[in-house]
Amino acid sequence: MHPGRMIVCDGGNGAGKTTVLKAMETHLVARGRDPIMTREPGGTPIGEKIRQVLLSPDTPEMCDVAELLLFAAARAQHLREKILPALAAGRVVVSDRFDSATVSFQHYARGLPLALIEQINAIAIDGFKPDLTIILDIDPVLGLERLGRRGDGLDRMEQENLDFQCRARRGYLEQARRDPERFVVIDASRTLEQVVTAALAALDRALAR
Repeated sequence: MHPGRMIVCDGGNGAGKTTVLKAMETHLVARGRDPIMTREPGGTPIGEKIRQVLLSPDTPEMCDVAELLLFAAARAQHLREKILPALAAGRVVVSDRFDSATVSFQHYARGLPLALIEQINAIAIDGFKPDLTIILDIDPVLGLERLGRRGDGLDRMEQENLDFQCRARRGYLEQARRDPERFVVIDASRTLEQVVTAALAALDRALAR
């Protein structure tokens, strides 16, 4: 157990995580909580270097197992260098993605065995679990449309096809179905105001536990 809290915001590409995360930061700061805002892959100098390799469109040849291990390496460093010390100090850590993303993208979307995913995740996080994972759920067709309107270049994962994104979405929803105490699913196709309101309500409930 730790005195802090870890909240994860996850979900499909184009679901609006960036906007929700900014709203969560503002909400926490207004309540004097001084949150640690972080992301995966990344969050540490080592993790950010791994992120560059993982998400670069210039690495299309990356095999699925290498991808899995790189995500796990970044997560192991992230947890030990940044997350656990912050939680021990009583801080609120809010992360853009965490272990649920690996299950969704590497198992459901890529097709790697779930037993392998769980084994690698277990090594990376050593039994640690976030206090809450908020899943922003969106139809991948709408998500890809939003990404197209964003105007930025797409990273390697965002460039995956619709079928891939649909499989990842099933992965998130299945995880939430299996563990309703840890996961909250929010319909990200609603208005931005509605999505943010629902996310902040879930955040407040988790912090009140």
